[in-house]
Amino acid sequence: MSSENGRGDGAQGAAPEQLALIRESVRKANTPRAKPRTWRGAALAARLPVARVLVDKGVLHLDRYFDYAVPEELDEQAQPGVRVRVRFGAGRHRVREGRREGGGLVDGFLIERRAESDYSGPLAALAQVVSPEPVLSEELLGLARAVADRYAGSLADVLQLAVPPRSARAEQRPSPAALPPPSAPDTGSWDRYEHGHAFLGALASGRSPRALWHALPGPLWSEELARAVVATLASGRGALVVVPDGRSATRVDRALTELLGEGAHALLTADAGPEKRYAQWLAVRRGSVRAVVGTRAAMFAPVTDLGLVAIWDDGDDSHSEQHAPQPHARDVLLLRAALDKCAFLAGSWSCTVEAAQLVESGWARPLVAGREQVRRTAPVVRTVGDDDLARDEAARAARLPSVAWQVAREGLRHGPVLVQVPRRGYVPRMACARCRAPARCRHCAGPLEGKDGGLLGCGWCGRVESGWHCLECGGFRLRAQVVGARRTAEELGRAFPAVPVRTSGREQVLDTVPGTPALVVSTPGAEPVAEGGYAAALLLDGWAMLGRPDLRAGEEALRRWIAAAALVRPQEQGGTVVVVAEPTLRPVQALVRWDPVGHAVRELTERAELGFPPVSRMAAVSGTAAAVAEYLAAVELPPDAEVLGPVPLPPTPPGRPRRPGAAPPGEHWERALVRVPRGSGAALASALKTAQAARLARGSGAPVRVRIDPPDIG
Repeated sequence: MSSENGRGDGAQGAAPEQLALIRESVRKANTPRAKPRTWRGAALAARLPVARVLVDKGVLHLDRYFDYAVPEELDEQAQPGVRVRVRFGAGRHRVREGRREGGGLVDGFLIERRAESDYSGPLAALAQVVSPEPVLSEELLGLARAVADRYAGSLADVLQLAVPPRSARAEQRPSPAALPPPSAPDTGSWDRYEHGHAFLGALASGRSPRALWHALPGPLWSEELARAVVATLASGRGALVVVPDGRSATRVDRALTELLGEGAHALLTADAGPEKRYAQWLAVRRGSVRAVVGTRAAMFAPVTDLGLVAIWDDGDDSHSEQHAPQPHARDVLLLRAALDKCAFLAGSWSCTVEAAQLVESGWARPLVAGREQVRRTAPVVRTVGDDDLARDEAARAARLPSVAWQVAREGLRHGPVLVQVPRRGYVPRMACARCRAPARCRHCAGPLEGKDGGLLGCGWCGRVESGWHCLECGGFRLRAQVVGARRTAEELGRAFPAVPVRTSGREQVLDTVPGTPALVVSTPGAEPVAEGGYAAALLLDGWAMLGRPDLRAGEEALRRWIAAAALVRPQEQGGTVVVVAEPTLRPVQALVRWDPVGHAVRELTERAELGFPPVSRMAAVSGTAAAVAEYLAAVELPPDAEVLGPVPLPPTPPGRPRRPGAAPPGEHWERALVRVPRGSGAALASALKTAQAARLARGSGAPVRVRIDPPDIG
């Protein structure tokens, strides 16, 4: 038979039966092939024999799902959300990450079961279901994916932060029965705020208000947070509170126990230990407990029917995760508020620029007290310049200006006095006594420090300096630039010989101190709570915090000062704070007026004019000069992106741990900043992630580190 119409004529002369057979053959050819019901002789699951798995490799170019066959014996246990083990690196899964994978067992999460796979080759089978406990819900998976996309990270890395390590004994232990919703609480001390009653009422009625809460000074903040949680529970919903440290978590935990009783909420902190913490996490996931308070890792807690997410002191750097992709707890809770359509509360004695932007944009409402209430609650704040030295010998020995000396002496008649020192340790950094230029090493330009025995040495290279003179003014006299907590405690002990001196810092952090007269020397963030409040507080060396080369220097100094001053008694009880810093500086004036919100709003206005975060979004790209240049040349940035730098990163001194924002020991690294308008943040993260994944897939040698929204861009 001749053909005039090409390959389609072969069926024109066929009988109807033959035509039907041809069409059936075409249909079968175009139908995706069903997977074999056996794999290497083992029977597969009769229904949904394909498992889609996220392997726990944590590298960007493997940030996708892989299909595996489900053996019949694992059919019942292999449900979405469970932990599994699979062979990775053999057959179709062989990849290269700078080396060949051997096909060993790796952990993973089973994402979904499917009838067929879009992969045409043979599938490896699930090796093991680690536990039938479904630890990964659809809601948690969606949140983890949103966090990974925002921070240009891998989903596996986020899930390592979100799902705690397994404990078999904790899984075998039954969770307690869920308690009925409590009654709506009375407003208590929320009446001190202009809209406090309305805020609690909205939570109790099932609504989802969003508020920036400027908490009044004093110890009532933990009780107020607890009442917001109870009001949310009264509506039949769950609540999550994230605090910066274990001490804060203990205070909120105690307040919740007083309101709800034992066992009605979960405390998720690292201090609990792996087994207990996992048991608490499981009780939350199973719905037995619907209220959670915890530190940074609790931001992913799988609370059922989430009605409120709250964060306390979002400016504390403890809220910034140090493991990839380094998310911030505030931003994770903002994502949860959007995904779950729940209430949001950011509370602090101070106010960050990011929180102020939430109010300026109209996304959240301010929750503040009236000025008269603030004046009644806050202590009196007095300022003195650093040059106002005491006139007597004892004050001169303690490095206290006369006003600070007098306030400390008067405060010790009525209770404890807090002394905040901005740096830990004993060794002081040195500066010229005449012009205050930092004293630097002649060999490496590192900072000179006073060593034991009166020697002067470099803090970077360790060389001893015997003939120093100031290169700025020619002076030969030195002064302590910042004196650590231990040395300050010794000097104050000599100046006030009859008064006990307590220290709280890195070696030992005190939680509380008695209300009896004593000097309490503390580093920022380690201030213990005094029974009845401190009679006075001295904030020393304020210029050292304000002089940091950091965009957030003023904001951070004010936050640390207010956190210490909030522990002091109200002015009507004689509470007084002395800050040793230039009185005309904006953060100092904001402390005097107790107006951190106004300070944050003015900072936000200035950053908007300069295009700094949070008005813009930034990413830091760091590595060797060649690696950074290669990466920036390969990445397809958004059209409105602006590359700043690169500039050299400060080296890590030999024998010292690597500091954030510093190069690894012995290496010379550079950092470039990429800035985009806020609306292009998602596009920037996607571009950086794509370029990094391609680079890893090629097996490029020198590492490049990418961080979205770095906290320090000074």
